[in-house]
Amino acid sequence: MLRADNIHKTYKDGKRELHVLRGVSLELRKDEIIAIVGPSGAGKSTLLHILGGIDKPSSGKVFLDNSDFYSLDDAKRARFRNQKIGFVFQFYYLLPEFTALENVMLPALIKRQETKDKKQGLKNRAEILLEDVGLGKRMHHRPGELSGGEQQRVAIARALVNNPKVLLCDEPTGNLDSEMGEEILNILFSLNKKHKTAIVIVTHDKEIARKAHKIIEMKDGRILWD
Repeated sequence: MLRADNIHKTYKDGKRELHVLRGVSLELRKDEIIAIVGPSGAGKSTLLHILGGIDKPSSGKVFLDNSDFYSLDDAKRARFRNQKIGFVFQFYYLLPEFTALENVMLPALIKRQETKDKKQGLKNRAEILLEDVGLGKRMHHRPGELSGGEQQRVAIARALVNNPKVLLCDEPTGNLDSEMGEEILNILFSLNKKHKTAIVIVTHDKEIARKAHKIIEMKDGRILWD
């Protein structure tokens, strides 16, 4: 469903070139959870951003549902990304003036102009997602009234509101203690089963990675194959 072919990424630092990704290829199947592990500087987050259409590769291709992601112009790629991909980051990026429910609804409201009936349907979906992540009684609270774990749950619900094919998670438990991190991980696995969403998780924690269907280890911009 999601495939990367021979991805290279090079940044220029003055006269010096930083070769961050060196011919990375991988495939994510429907309903699959992949964990990407490796030391800092291995290229994990850069790869995730390229898989999600946030950062262009220097060379190579990314396919989602057989569509060549980077053959699209910027506007079409942004729409495609909004419809097909959800993101969960280490930092929650919630808008402080909005409630949890409003934060979850926001990506779908950006996606298109909604009729009154469709907005009600969106509101219902957002409420169901917040119930799914255990925040049914907290959906009208603003981020400042929520704990870090609760804010991450809102971020997960927000990432799923457009019913994406793929959920990309960059250190989703990095700001949480071990107990709350375990809860967030359990939520992600539960949502994978319920919504059939494929998930890629970038993590430093090999205990988290062992629970995934597949582990991909990176070093120096390359995938280490057994």
